Amino acid sequence: QVQLVESGGGLVQPGGSLRLSCAASGFTFSNYAMGWYRQAPGKQREWVAGITSGGITNYVDSVKGRFTISRDNAKNTVYLQMNSLKPEDTAVYYCYTYHSSRSNWGQGTQVTVSS
Repeated sequence: QVQLVESGGGLVQPGGSLRLSCAASGFTFSNYAMGWYRQAPGKQREWVAGITSGGITNYVDSVKGRFTISRDNAKNTVYLQMNSLKPEDTAVYYCYTYHSSRSNWGQGTQVTVSS
């Protein structure tokens, strides 16, 4: 059974940084691509960043140069380092993987960027 547990969210001032973590279990983590999505109030969930099993990364244009996705296969964990945060980054951030022919999501972690 796939489990994804996010942590690391919180309240941060504009220009600040946060690192989100997603601990995965129930599958062979190193074999699967992982991603981060976010959902702001009143908006649809949007893809933010992805990392393949081989470590290739991609980002939505709005976070390029500010966010970095990485993975530690020894710890079954994927990270999202977020720098130069802006108020428009405020959202619930979700960890994601596609496994067993279905989408799998964590419970989400709230990120609020405000002064």
